[in-house]
Amino acid sequence: MKHPVSKEEAQLSLYIKFLKERLFFEPESAVMHYNLGLAYSQKELLDEAVSEFKQALECDPSLAQAHINLGGLYFRKGDFDACIEANEKALAIDPNLPMAYSNIGFACLHKGDFARTIESSRKAIELMPNMIAAYNNLAAAYIQTGQLDESIEASLAILGIDENFAPAHYSLAVAFQMKHDRVKAREHYEKATALGHPADPDLEASWA
Repeated sequence: MKHPVSKEEAQLSLYIKFLKERLFFEPESAVMHYNLGLAYSQKELLDEAVSEFKQALECDPSLAQAHINLGGLYFRKGDFDACIEANEKALAIDPNLPMAYSNIGFACLHKGDFARTIESSRKAIELMPNMIAAYNNLAAAYIQTGQLDESIEASLAILGIDENFAPAHYSLAVAFQMKHDRVKAREHYEKATALGHPADPDLEASWA
């Protein structure tokens, strides 16, 4: 049985139809292709979104945000190398894009390249000091490299921006547990799970 279409889904489908009709008359419009890529991405039509962002770049090679969005799509498809490459292309156009550095850091984190995660995330924070995603990358990478005090510092910086950011509390729980401070570890773990972070049976087992 088909699920009823929500008002938002119906509006998104109409917007896509509108953009496709406009592109029939303005096939060289980078903005139209870009907006259609965003709409397809929102609709989880990833291959179609990739195609539209590529067409936007053919129309306007200086459209750095199209490279950033392509990188995000490649990440969602599990191609971390392509994600990094796309964000590097964005930085070649504009070297002051914090989101591109943060995205590279996130992809490198998933690849296990923690040194580059740290380097890219620091650059993102230099450009945008309140960038939670970059601090979160840093906190995770520092844990992986055994730099526990630095990880704690990064997570506390996040909580200074948003005290209800669950991943920061979880990272603090892991870092404090590795420092053998079970009281603080459990405190932050309980806050993380209360805020919706998935439970970690291994961490819980260490307190049994």
